[in-house]
Amino acid sequence: MAFKALDPLLHSQLRLAVMSLLISVESADFVYIKEQTGATAGNLSVQLDKLSTAGYIDVNKHFEGKKPKTTCKVTQAGLDAFESYVKSIQQYLKP
Repeated sequence: MAFKALDPLLHSQLRLAVMSLLISVESADFVYIKEQTGATAGNLSVQLDKLSTAGYIDVNKHFEGKKPKTTCKVTQAGLDAFESYVKSIQQYLKP
């Protein structure tokens, strides 16, 4: 039986954690994602950009009063990719 290749974009620990988090909520702001994943702001920013470029998440930057706020939300393409990734992992885990 041939195994399906794992999506390298989702195979990163931090990107996988971000996707798992975003799938469980409607949307999340940068600070919340940073707190939940334990990532540094710089690393998280780079990984969110990679997920956004791939079309897996939407990133919305706006202001609340005078404070900048970044909110992220998983896209349908991201949800599909995540589900495919999980199915691929399950194939590897079957005895």
